[in-house]
Amino acid sequence: MPNRWPRLPLTILAALAALTLAACGGDDPTPTPPQVAGEGATVSVHYVGTLDDGSQFDSSRTRGQPFTFTLSEGQVITGFDQAVLGMAVGETTTVRIPPEQAYGERNEALVLEIPRANAPSGVVAGDVLQLLNGQPATVLEVRGEVIVIDANHRLAGQALTFEIELVEVEAG
Repeated sequence: MPNRWPRLPLTILAALAALTLAACGGDDPTPTPPQVAGEGATVSVHYVGTLDDGSQFDSSRTRGQPFTFTLSEGQVITGFDQAVLGMAVGETTTVRIPPEQAYGERNEALVLEIPRANAPSGVVAGDVLQLLNGQPATVLEVRGEVIVIDANHRLAGQALTFEIELVEVEAG
């Protein structure tokens, strides 16, 4: 019985095979859209935080695991939250956050003198104490029966630069 199929060049056969696979659902040409961080989503990010002088103050990469939080829930400083909102998984951005969107300006009213009797024994300048409201305060100096503390956040009054990589998005 004679062969009814004409002899086709190998390149045409390969092209026909590829078309057949595509028509059958193999190699879907429609790419999956990237996951985007939206309000209420739980996100995981890697970040490196630096000050204007270039010194690093924090990094999730140093800890070896991403930082996870929920967008628009007030869990992070405003500028960081806004920087992540709208990012796609795998995207990296660098953002400089002014003090008013970070830890606020320094407030000299938060530099307080407290009686030494209200502090733990042996306290020295540089120690960090926990106030009754749970807020940390740094001991600036010990003077006789008085201890001078600073209840400002250690990054208050400073612009913060973050390099942020969005690692994962869970729908909110």
